[in-house]
Amino acid sequence: MILAAGYGTRMLPATKSQPKEMLPVVDKPVIHYAVEELVSSGIEHITIVTAINKRSVEDYFDRSRDVEEQLAKRNDTHRLEELLAISSMAKIAYVRQAEARGLADAVNTARHLVEDEPFVLVLPDDIIVGEPPATKQLIDCYTEYGGGVVAVEEVPEAEVSSYGIVAGQVLSDRVTKLERMVEKPAVGEAPSRLAIVGRYLLPPSIWPAIDRVVPGYGGELQITDALQMLAREEGMYAYRFEGVRYDTGRPLSLLRASIEIGLRRPDIAPDLRKYLRELDLGSEN
Repeated sequence: MILAAGYGTRMLPATKSQPKEMLPVVDKPVIHYAVEELVSSGIEHITIVTAINKRSVEDYFDRSRDVEEQLAKRNDTHRLEELLAISSMAKIAYVRQAEARGLADAVNTARHLVEDEPFVLVLPDDIIVGEPPATKQLIDCYTEYGGGVVAVEEVPEAEVSSYGIVAGQVLSDRVTKLERMVEKPAVGEAPSRLAIVGRYLLPPSIWPAIDRVVPGYGGELQITDALQMLAREEGMYAYRFEGVRYDTGRPLSLLRASIEIGLRRPDIAPDLRKYLRELDLGSEN
């Protein structure tokens, strides 16, 4: 399940007329990377939760027959194959969240499409580059420990108030059994600096937990509150993933993602590296 129903206010004015999930990183929109990661992790069925003014997300993963015909006429086989691959990446269904009432509510919107299966929840703002993919790492952790898993990474103390922060019993270098989760704690009140980032593997028991969630931070239904219930009642785990995360919901991180991902592309890297070396960066002031 991919959540793509947010407003993207941190990226205004770029998101005034287009969804934040469609902002480009090199030559693909942000949400493309999320779908690629899921498919590379062995997932075939994907639900995308959208909202009003998100039609371009649906269009992106659909066939674009006019463009396909033009490419065929030009005998541009490579680009034609690229477009056809996008529309056949996975079996995708769409559900709309009618009103922004928090992550737990957005997840609940797609409940009827998931029901009794464990599922991966992805916030596509977070592009995670790693091998194996971050989703596959969570699947492996779920298989080993038999409980829900959230991806975490250590963040600077000044940033803990922007995340759900976790603490618990350390089982290994990468795995912590969760005991406490706090949504956006004040600096100095956080139980650790381990922050939940945009990957979760949730068991079917998340649904009755969501049913018991009451409005919390910001008057919204927070998924962290439901996760805390699961941690207390049946056990949950935090997994410190291997890889590099880019929060593309922030302008500087979106720019950083384009540069660093571009440097991993053999078709772009040589010229990009040359360009960066020739830049006059000026003074630090």
